[in-house]
Amino acid sequence: MASKPFLSIERLTQRFPDGQGGDLTVFEDATFGIEKGEFVCILGHSGCGKSTIMNILAGLADPTSGVVKMDGFEVSGPSLDRGVVFQNYSLLPWLSTLKNVSFGVAARYPDWPKAKVLEHSRQFLAKVGLEGDVIQRKPSQLSGGMRQRVSIARAFANHPKLLLLDEPFGALDALTRGTIQDELLKIWGGTEQTVFMITHDIDEAILLADRILLMTNGPHARVEESVEITIPRPRSRTEIVDHPNYYAIRNHLVHFLGHRSQKLSGTASDGQAQSPSPVRIDKTGTPGDDDGARLRAVNL
Repeated sequence: MASKPFLSIERLTQRFPDGQGGDLTVFEDATFGIEKGEFVCILGHSGCGKSTIMNILAGLADPTSGVVKMDGFEVSGPSLDRGVVFQNYSLLPWLSTLKNVSFGVAARYPDWPKAKVLEHSRQFLAKVGLEGDVIQRKPSQLSGGMRQRVSIARAFANHPKLLLLDEPFGALDALTRGTIQDELLKIWGGTEQTVFMITHDIDEAILLADRILLMTNGPHARVEESVEITIPRPRSRTEIVDHPNYYAIRNHLVHFLGHRSQKLSGTASDGQAQSPSPVRIDKTGTPGDDDGARLRAVNL
């Protein structure tokens, strides 16, 4: 019998009142797993339930039915084992940059002396490029990119078993987003933390993820596909576009979101577990296959 994945989502269902005496089914019987140390992104149109799934994984919301298990135990309520990075930073405005990180570290490791807590916090701030006088500034004195760096450092410094990222770069300009993506990959590469991330950016998902989960449109949304990113690590945004698999994967994702996500929407589960179909696209090493040379970007 196969062992359960590190994070196991089992027949997860979420319904809300529709305001007319009935229920609106956002998604139902969603069933998928994430292995320890994996970086998984989820893509789908607004309203399909991505954020609802993340809130359930974080313990911030309860599903209508179904269960989430992490490391063999059912997820119930918030926990220091699950860290969340939101798009709006969620920093404490009255604390300095350093203290925004250290207060969580102190809660995670109550037996550590203060000096060790501060040094550990400084190390993680340095990993995201924040050192010197800046770590004594309050959030109001930081740029948007700096605030998001603090959020990421705070989350990783607590060593959660699962890190949940809810469109963490959505409010940033392209240059800042690229820099912080690189820093995120560096920190993640040095840990065994499992990452589940919501994004609307296809290129960002290809750069960061081991797998991309694709959701159909709601209501009755489904996690329809699990697309393996067959581009080796380490990756850089300037080099992955030259990999033979890049445009093949990208075009598959664009086609799903632009066409198939709508066509596949609105179908009830009929009580059956809804697991994503695995998709593996690999254009490397195929004799006589010149598709890679012909592929170009397709836009929505």
